[in-house]
Amino acid sequence: MNWKEEAKAKLRKYNAMRLATINIPLDIERLKIDAQSIRSSRTDAVPVEGGGSKHEEAMLNNIMERQELERSLKQARMWVQNVDSALCALSKEDKLILHRLFISPEPRSMERLCSELNVEQSTAYRRRDSALYKFTIAMYGAIDS
Repeated sequence: MNWKEEAKAKLRKYNAMRLATINIPLDIERLKIDAQSIRSSRTDAVPVEGGGSKHEEAMLNNIMERQELERSLKQARMWVQNVDSALCALSKEDKLILHRLFISPEPRSMERLCSELNVEQSTAYRRRDSALYKFTIAMYGAIDS
């Protein structure tokens, strides 16, 4: 496995995963509100193909969707916590470098980084490689040689 490429991929996904930890609970809350509007099943309701009424099917689908979102939320929170802990092991400068070049890249990120650090481009690339190395070790404890 190429741990360095895995680390880069994690950094590129970081903002989206943090956003998921905010959006998933909102979706779960929406489903809870939707569930309140689903009338409870009646004993004389006409069964659908699955053997239950339309209301029972709607309620079951709602419950299943909430459970799946709960699992996704747990995974997203663990994922973000894992990346956060690896980022905490880095210096302020290393975090800045990874943020500018991988987490939230913009056009001309390297030039901006060189200006912020007051270094030449070759030095910025070396520092990028060093920061990525440190992050990879903190994440996985391994790196391709």
